[in-house]
Amino acid sequence: MAAPQDGSAASAGAPDPKTAAATAAAEAAGPQHGESVRVDSWIWAVRLIKTRSLGATACRGGHVRVNGERVKPAHSLRVGDEVRLRQEGVERIVVVKRLIRKRVGAPVAVQCYVDNSPPPPPREAVAPAGIRDRGAGRPTKRDRREMDRLRGLEALSSSRRDASTRH
Repeated sequence: MAAPQDGSAASAGAPDPKTAAATAAAEAAGPQHGESVRVDSWIWAVRLIKTRSLGATACRGGHVRVNGERVKPAHSLRVGDEVRLRQEGVERIVVVKRLIRKRVGAPVAVQCYVDNSPPPPPREAVAPAGIRDRGAGRPTKRDRREMDRLRGLEALSSSRRDASTRH
């Protein structure tokens, strides 16, 4: 019998061979028994932050909390710690399941924590004003005024008109 193509076998408990190999490599590169991992290194390794230096900067700025306390970049993490990371107005809340030092792929990184973050707010379904169809050409003065009115910038455009009539 052939394995299903939609990935349901992976969700049923049979791990993907590539993911299993990457997980084994991450385990081997992880800290040995009794060693610890820095918080800035861990949030980078599990792909919560793009670079380790950004992780250190976030820690110094007070945007990273471990078990409710602000921490320095060199703070040691343990399995079971709750890490709160505030980034770009969004708070990520994760619980540490596995300690790793080296950055790993996204499928492996997700296995290293439990994400308890609140769902993101719904995006507004409003189309942005002022997007023109391809090939419509340059907007005329009338089109520009209409776009300014839609954006709520009519006061700005009226002050431009007043300035141009004074000369």
